[in-house]
Amino acid sequence: MSVKVKICGLTNLDDALAAVEFGADALGFNFWAESPRHVTPEKVKEMVEEIPPSVIKVGLFVNERFETIRDIAVDLSLDALQFHGDETPFFCEQFSVPYWKAFRPRDERGLELLKKYHCEYYLIDTFLEKGYGGTGIVGNWDLAREAKKIGKVILAGGLTPDNVEVAIRSVRPAGVDVASGVEERPGKKDHANLEEFITKAKEIR
Repeated sequence: MSVKVKICGLTNLDDALAAVEFGADALGFNFWAESPRHVTPEKVKEMVEEIPPSVIKVGLFVNERFETIRDIAVDLSLDALQFHGDETPFFCEQFSVPYWKAFRPRDERGLELLKKYHCEYYLIDTFLEKGYGGTGIVGNWDLAREAKKIGKVILAGGLTPDNVEVAIRSVRPAGVDVASGVEERPGKKDHANLEEFITKAKEIR
């Protein structure tokens, strides 16, 4: 069975439909206002109306208010919430849809935090002193392998068409997540890279 592929940071319908056509399993929409890939709920609503129901629609949030997340999730019929900030386990578990939590472990001790959350997926991203991901820097795949002992892992951080095959063979995650690695510029996907990334990821069994 091939890994799930999530294309994140989508800001326009053309890119979203291309990702679906090439075989993406999930699409991510970034509602964090400080992100260069930020998109409004109104814009996403236009997009999700054109996206097949079989494709997982994920909303990405960073330290957002409970009421804002709840309203967006309901209005857009999101399938999952992806938390990239300092959200507590209690906060994440208040919603009616599954949640994915992003972690940026520095070392094995950093993996202890994962055990406090009961996520559908643990998204393992690159460690940063500051910031909440989306840098395009490759993370520590050894730590991602260790995280699999805790739950289902989605590998993120610096993935590109050039390294996704090696990453999947090395970590054997449940899924991979890419944003900057298939972009022309923040928020605009390169469709050739998008197709290559998804195809290479899906070919690995």
